[in-house]
Amino acid sequence: MKIKTGDKVMVIKGRDRGKTGTVLSADKGTNKVKVEGINIHKRHLKRATKPGVAGGITDMTLPISASNVMLIDPTTSRPTRIGSKVVGDKKMRIAKKSQSVIEDVKR
Repeated sequence: MKIKTGDKVMVIKGRDRGKTGTVLSADKGTNKVKVEGINIHKRHLKRATKPGVAGGITDMTLPISASNVMLIDPTTSRPTRIGSKVVGDKKMRIAKKSQSVIEDVKR
């Protein structure tokens, strides 16, 4: 998966299309990501018997497929695909549109 935690992404499919946010978590096994402020659902919680735990309706961020988001290019602020390039002994993630380096990849 080319999307990582902390990346700024834009949703390209679904009911939240066009919204942007930061990736909170990325799960390689299921190929899903949680994006801040995207795919919010209501969760009804029962009041617990422990003191200090309140019941009620809370908002939850649910994961969406990583194929439904695109990385935001840091130079142009537009969605772009992600590639990789080896320079010397370092492997780097690059934005395909502007060829700008996003970050170094640890080998």
